[in-house]
Amino acid sequence: MKHIAKKRFGQHFLVDVGVIDKIVSAIDPQLGQAVVEIGPGQSAITRPLLNRLDQLCVVELDRDLAQILKGNPRLKVIQADVLTVHFGQLFEELGTKPLRVVGNLPYNISTPILFHLLKFVEMIQDQHFMLQKEVVDRMLASPNSSDYGRLSVMLQWRYEMTRVLDVGMDAFDPPPRVLSAVVKMVPRKQAAILDEAKFSEMVQVAFSQRRKILRHTLEPWLAQRSFKGEFDFQRRAQEVGVKEFIEVVQSLCQ
Repeated sequence: MKHIAKKRFGQHFLVDVGVIDKIVSAIDPQLGQAVVEIGPGQSAITRPLLNRLDQLCVVELDRDLAQILKGNPRLKVIQADVLTVHFGQLFEELGTKPLRVVGNLPYNISTPILFHLLKFVEMIQDQHFMLQKEVVDRMLASPNSSDYGRLSVMLQWRYEMTRVLDVGMDAFDPPPRVLSAVVKMVPRKQAAILDEAKFSEMVQVAFSQRRKILRHTLEPWLAQRSFKGEFDFQRRAQEVGVKEFIEVVQSLCQ
C-alpha cells in the first residue's frame, strides 16, 4: 500500500531520480563512515546511500515509515523527533567517527533542526540538507541584503556553506508550494571561540527589530554588560558583518 504523505509531519517525498543522483554524488559516502539520515521517508536517498555504505543510521518520526525501515538489517532506525535526538550519544554508538548528517528536512521545523545540530558541531564532519530555497538563501546571505539575519550570522560563524543545487517543486510528491535547494555545511576548523549562549542572545537582540538602528536595540543590551568597545550604533543589524558581531561578543568576555 502506498504511503500517504502526512501534512502534520511536513512530508514531501523526493522522487526525481536525477536530483537524487546529484545529491548522493555530492555527499559521496564512503565505506566505514558514520552517516546519519534525517527523515528518510520512502528511502529515495536511503537506498542509493546504502549502495555505498555497509550501514546507515536513520531518524524517522513517522511510526509507519519507521516500521518499514526496520525491516532492513543494515539500517539503524531511530523512531523519534530529531529535535530530541542526542547526537553526542549517537556519535558514541556509531564508533566515535565524525558524523556525516544528511536529509530532506521537514520545512516546517528546518531552522530548529539546524540550531539543534549546532550543539553537536564538534562531532560532525559535514551536513548535506534539502531545505526550502528561502532558508538556504538566508543561510548564505551577505550583509546589506534582505536575506541576511540571525540565521546567517549564527551558521556562518560555525560553518563554511555552499549551495549544491536548486530543486523545483515537481521533484517531489506531493509537490511543495515553495522552491527547494540543497546546501553543504562543513564545520569550520578554526571557528572563533566565544560564549555561544551570549552570542546567540546578542544576535537575536540585534535582529529583533530589523528596521530600527542598533542604538535602540543592541546598544542598551551591551550597556547593561559594560561594553566599552568601539561600535557604530547608527546602523541596522543587516549592515553588520559576522566578524564584527563576533568581535563585539568576545570583548564582553575579556
